[in-house]
Amino acid sequence: MMTEYENEPVPGLPGYLPKGETIIWQGAPNWRVLARTAFHTGTVAVYFAGLTVFAVAAALWRGVQAPSDLAGVAITLGGAVIGVALLHFLAWSVARSTIYTLTDRRIVLRFGVALPKCINLPLGIIGNVDLRQRTHGTGDLAIKITGEQRLGYAALWPHARAWHYTNPQPMMRCVPDVDVVATLLARACLSIQTDGRVVPIESATRRNKAEDQAVAA
Repeated sequence: MMTEYENEPVPGLPGYLPKGETIIWQGAPNWRVLARTAFHTGTVAVYFAGLTVFAVAAALWRGVQAPSDLAGVAITLGGAVIGVALLHFLAWSVARSTIYTLTDRRIVLRFGVALPKCINLPLGIIGNVDLRQRTHGTGDLAIKITGEQRLGYAALWPHARAWHYTNPQPMMRCVPDVDVVATLLARACLSIQTDGRVVPIESATRRNKAEDQAVAA
């Protein structure tokens, strides 16, 4: 089945760039980091591990006299393997169908496994960018939009900042070499400002599970 973006004239873009516009950077999410952060494979694995321990304890309590007495444990383990594998496959599919593009005029998010879509974010409407660093040099860039433009959270997910439902913020997730990309984005935003305003990029690096500290970049 051919999708809307099966034959893109420029990968990641709905059409050719206008004259004078230049691509600065293109990339896609790291699917392994995406699986852990967006699809919470670690949390799901821990959940199933707890269920498995409970199933083993219940079997021992009843007494194990035949392999069939461990059927509940086997079913739980099977469900764990299938569930985590499906989440990893979904993360891989999302990453494979996603291309983030930064030009000297806009950010373009092309994504969607079943229903591909393309979202243009002119650099002039970007009010703020929050940088969250993750493992292996990856990170998330959450984009705060100014003006009256509104984007649906469901339409953006998983390329949306968590817990921001009223005013959804598009997000480039699990970007490799995120520090380099953040620098390129800051320079691109600065180059188009005509009123002296500088788009700040703030870095929030998780120190522990309970606390994030914001550090102005």
